[in-house]
Amino acid sequence: MLSPILQTKIESQIANNKIMLYIKGTPLQPQCGFSAAVVQVFNKLGQPYETENILEDGDLRQGLKEFSDWPTFPQVYIDGEFIGGCDIVMELNNRGELAKLVQ
Repeated sequence: MLSPILQTKIESQIANNKIMLYIKGTPLQPQCGFSAAVVQVFNKLGQPYETENILEDGDLRQGLKEFSDWPTFPQVYIDGEFIGGCDIVMELNNRGELAKLVQ
């Protein structure tokens, strides 16, 4: 069950960052290929983004699964809206739609 404190933390991170990426590892050292791919896409877009390493906080990792109703990582939020994971980000990027979302 998602605690009120954790829910507030997640909501705050999403609200205070235009682009919020919940990834395994860090942008400089992603800990999975999917996180690495998402970071690479956002680096190429050239827009500032914030990340949270879900491997450092088990409560956050589990809480995000409940918050988004999405079982895997990375999880991408843009303008407060849950976009999806790696496959969706790649699809949006390939169609040119991701660049429009982050403008």
